[in-house]
Amino acid sequence: MTDLNLTTHQTPTGAMLAVGGDLDHASAGRFRGAVALIALQPGQLLTVDFGGLTFCDSSGITALIAARHQVHEQGADITLTEVPAATVRILRLLGLDQIFRIEPGPGTDTGPVG
Repeated sequence: MTDLNLTTHQTPTGAMLAVGGDLDHASAGRFRGAVALIALQPGQLLTVDFGGLTFCDSSGITALIAARHQVHEQGADITLTEVPAATVRILRLLGLDQIFRIEPGPGTDTGPVG
């Protein structure tokens, strides 16, 4: 198990939440709590940077869906950046690429799911 590291900072369009380590059953609550503390104005954007993500399980995916709901309740939007290839594949297989704006990390194949 790798610890979850979360850092936030304001951006011109809203806020960025950088995620490092494992987003799993043990850490999903911390992730949800961090998102709940981010105040966004209507029309702003929460960017979740997964450049340091090492693992994401079903609890992590559930936490992402909850984060999307929290952000939308504020009238804001969410985008996922630097998403590792394995996580992009899971999101696409689940159809979550239809509800999340996903900007994959470098070298990630964004072609059709085979």
